[in-house]
Amino acid sequence: MEDCGALFATERYGSGESWHYVAKDGAMESRRDGREDESRGNSFGGLFKSVFLPQGYPESVSGDYLQYQFWDTVQAFSSSLSGTLATQASLRGVGVGKQEATVAAATVTWLLRDGTGMLGRIVFAWLKGNKLDSEAKKWRLFADILNDFAMFMEILAPFFPAWFTLIACTSGLFKAVVGVAGGATRAALTAHQARRDNMADISAKDGSQETLVNLAGLLVSLILIPLVTDNPALTISLFFLFTALHLFANYKAVRSVVMETLNEERLSIALRRFLHDGRVLTPMEANRQEPVFLEFRKTLPIKLGVRLQEVVQSPEEFRLALMRKGAPFLLGITNGCVRVCLAAHARTRDEIRATCQAIWLSDVLSPRRQHGLSEMVHKSYKLMDTEFDAFHKGLEAAGWDVTRTLLDWDEWRLEWKPKIR
Repeated sequence: MEDCGALFATERYGSGESWHYVAKDGAMESRRDGREDESRGNSFGGLFKSVFLPQGYPESVSGDYLQYQFWDTVQAFSSSLSGTLATQASLRGVGVGKQEATVAAATVTWLLRDGTGMLGRIVFAWLKGNKLDSEAKKWRLFADILNDFAMFMEILAPFFPAWFTLIACTSGLFKAVVGVAGGATRAALTAHQARRDNMADISAKDGSQETLVNLAGLLVSLILIPLVTDNPALTISLFFLFTALHLFANYKAVRSVVMETLNEERLSIALRRFLHDGRVLTPMEANRQEPVFLEFRKTLPIKLGVRLQEVVQSPEEFRLALMRKGAPFLLGITNGCVRVCLAAHARTRDEIRATCQAIWLSDVLSPRRQHGLSEMVHKSYKLMDTEFDAFHKGLEAAGWDVTRTLLDWDEWRLEWKPKIR
């Protein structure tokens, strides 16, 4: 019987390769675990994986990475084709191919469009920048819907020459919003996918995937352009087809994301279920129920991390609040809004508890109710005194990351003296 040697070491490259090292006749030999020879197909697959997937895949990324990237690839491809149709319409609108068109007029239209977009980018980032982390799924989907609407406006613009500049500027404004919302939420999702602090690698490979998809879209566009030129009906029909595919893929993409950090929506879903039957939902269960479309609130709005003067209006109210609660936050209801003032020494656990109380109050109170508010606030403290410890332990046991949150806290923090005269 042939001497196979004595095994003295084994090494792995993630879950992709495994090698054994054996000592035989005083020498060291390395042997691949499994088949010794790889086929051409496997070699190509390994190369493709190393070029387009993060190093260490699948261990280095979140479990939802592959499903999300698949649908993201589908939406990028369909968006690339829709963009080709929109670009052709924009060029026709500024006069490309018309003898009476002037370079100056086309340039002015383009500059006005770009300038409007720049201003819109600044204003949107100022107004909504702090929401893009806590509501990444909603704003991601919103950005893609708005992008499709902007491209539809570009396709229709040549049919309204007198309004072309206004339509082009409006479309540019929408696309600027798309750029901010899409880029910021992509960064938030990349942070979620990175399991080894490898955000840069994931982002770079995402760029490679998108470039490959855009290249495929470019090749298909070369076939489409001759077919849709001077054929508005076919252009619009194809646009609606690609848009439907784009929106469906985007919906599936954001639905596939399972985030283990708590934002207001996921926390409220988990809290309601716990208060109903004592069970804490897992991240997978709560993410499936999380709404992914922006919606108008039917309950009292919640503002976290507000100034003290938004919660109490006098030293007496402040003294009573401290005597009644004793928690590292103050909670009140003013002007139809649940407001939370956070202490400077509050921890992440305190932030979660304060948000839980605010969510409960928002659910049980009507926006028009103006009486009995202080009693309901007091009741919320008593409820959390009884239930929160078990709920917090349940969150940890269910797999939630309670060391950090995506709750939309503002930056105001309060320090107070033990006694107030």
